[in-house]
Amino acid sequence: MTSLAGVATYLPEQRFTIEDLAGPLGLTPMQVKLFRRFHGLDEVRRDPDGTLADLLTSAAAGLTGLAGQEHRVRYVIHARSMAVVAPYPHNPLHEVCRALGLGHATAFTVSHHACATGLLALDMAGRLLAGDGDADALALVLTGEKAFTRDAQLVPETSVFGEGAAACLVRAGGDQDRLLAYAVNTQGEFDGRLEDDPELLGRYQREYPGWLAAAVTAALSQAGTGLDEVSLILPHNVNAVSWRKLCRRTGFPVERVLLDNVPVTGHTFCADGFFNYQTALRRGLLRPGDRYLMAAAGLGATFSAMVFEH
Repeated sequence: MTSLAGVATYLPEQRFTIEDLAGPLGLTPMQVKLFRRFHGLDEVRRDPDGTLADLLTSAAAGLTGLAGQEHRVRYVIHARSMAVVAPYPHNPLHEVCRALGLGHATAFTVSHHACATGLLALDMAGRLLAGDGDADALALVLTGEKAFTRDAQLVPETSVFGEGAAACLVRAGGDQDRLLAYAVNTQGEFDGRLEDDPELLGRYQREYPGWLAAAVTAALSQAGTGLDEVSLILPHNVNAVSWRKLCRRTGFPVERVLLDNVPVTGHTFCADGFFNYQTALRRGLLRPGDRYLMAAAGLGATFSAMVFEH
């Protein structure tokens, strides 16, 4: 059974408030108020001088379980939202592998589920390791991207992207944070630039809570777990209001959705769930045996949920 062997995260030091970003993003004063008061966003972190390789390497450097175990890493997977993140022939993932002493590993990128790709990568890593049959093998899942274009900085009327990265060691066995279920549904009719299609954007905003709730329900059903047995939801940090809508729809207490990072990190692409996992550990919100859920949505549109046992 797939499990998490370790998680580490990294945030750049520089902070940018919503007001700081208003000019570069062309936000009106009313849009700034919407992001701050309605969506619960305050600031994001960015490193204007750093590279994508810097972000990912910094996160992986925090994995205490990686040092001295590099030879056990068979796969390195970069889960990202954007299909293209660097000009040819640069390959930041290979730079990271060389820096970490993982040049022997099979390294590749997945981006098929946009901001829900982090969950896809965890599932894929576990399946690859299980197929190899080596109980000692590990996979390294990396998440995090540069907010290098306007499309990589803003989801219209929804969220603002920040920079940050997470590194997750995955194994095929073990009893620490075991993956019990993974559910995905993709609604391809929402593919396209929502900013250019107000009608499509409106439909997406209206139907978003229902599709996300459906993914959560499907994952819980697979895991044989009731919603009342879930100790905590670790969300993606697109905004606060979308999770309040989900809670109203499902009856889940919003107090058990970890929204602490929404105001201080914004939406860090595929890394949000891992930031929230670490926050939950620091605050003592997860006890042995607790079942918790990671959920995410990616433009395009993919809605995903995973159930874990701590």
